[in-house]
Amino acid sequence: MSGITDRVWGALTSMIKLEDKVSRQTEALKAHQSKIEDLTTRVVRLEAQLELLTGAAMIKRLKGD
Repeated sequence: MSGITDRVWGALTSMIKLEDKVSRQTEALKAHQSKIEDLTTRVVRLEAQLELLTGAAMIKRLKGD
């Protein structure tokens, strides 16, 4: 009887540890997703600035000719 109890207890302990690992991974994934979204926003802003500067340089070049 003790062997069965030990195995059940071991299984429950493993499940609890697994659940904890999954919870930690979920939190880490959320943090990474947030960082990715922030970086995406920054890249979009940089692309917009680059397009504006490129356009302004082309206009300046055309006016200079």
